[in-house]
Amino acid sequence: MNIKKLGKRFLQILIVLIGISFLSFLLIFISPGDPVTSMYSSTGMMPSEEVINETREELGLNRIFIEQYGTWLWNCLHGNFGNSFSMHKPVTELLLSRLLPTLQLSLLSLAIMLVISVPLGMLSAVCKSRPIDYIVRGFSFLGVSMPNFWVGLLLLYVIALKLRLVPVVAAGGGIQKLILPALTLAFSMTAKYTRQVRTAVLEELNQDYVTGARARGISERTILWRHVFPNALLPLVTMLGLSLGSLLGGTAVVEVIFSYQGLGNLAVTAITAMDYPLVQGFVLWIALIYMVVNLIVDISYEFLDPRIREKR
Repeated sequence: MNIKKLGKRFLQILIVLIGISFLSFLLIFISPGDPVTSMYSSTGMMPSEEVINETREELGLNRIFIEQYGTWLWNCLHGNFGNSFSMHKPVTELLLSRLLPTLQLSLLSLAIMLVISVPLGMLSAVCKSRPIDYIVRGFSFLGVSMPNFWVGLLLLYVIALKLRLVPVVAAGGGIQKLILPALTLAFSMTAKYTRQVRTAVLEELNQDYVTGARARGISERTILWRHVFPNALLPLVTMLGLSLGSLLGGTAVVEVIFSYQGLGNLAVTAITAMDYPLVQGFVLWIALIYMVVNLIVDISYEFLDPRIREKR
């Protein structure tokens, strides 16, 4: 991707971000409830109407929508996303503090998923219509049908409570706090990716170049790993990009179940407390992640498939 096209993509990202910020700010603005009242209620205080009005004026919540949005957008363009109403810290600092835990959880769950789904998908494709194929496909259908929150509670009950392999709530750092949430996220993804790998490999196995390679006496293992698998990578890269964007955006349900201090847990706390600056910053963060990951996936296509680079 040349510099000109890259510049156009960054311009598109900026325009989309502004559009998303406007719509999300509008939805937050017209939503019922008063963030100032909620902020004081969370501390157990019952201030007078005069104090509430003064706080609302201090935070700029008494101004019209376009003034609030214009001020917020101007500050964002200068790197200032405001301060959290409920936590009294800069929004940027709060988001960045939760980024590393969410990144660790996302990468570990993706790694577990790939280690399981790629061999299973390829095995299912190679052994099509055999008993092992039906077993793998049955597992994938089961995994897709089970919601994350139920899988999380099941793993919590079996692994933590019954087998006592990991603590129910792992405090501090270490791998222990990552095991259960990562397994929960990897479970449904493994089922989905296994089906995708199987489909992609089957499509490649039916191509003419595979028939030609077999006619030349090339071993099935060489055909599978040196020819079929690389050609089946493109759809997987697209799915991986979307999955990584979704995971980095925060997996709220799983993080709440395991009390994991990531972005998803932070978002739930912000929504519950009606913390407008934090919610708005989180929405913008998710949008930015998806678009940047999508851009990286598009660029990676040119390295994975030289034919795409030649067309461009």
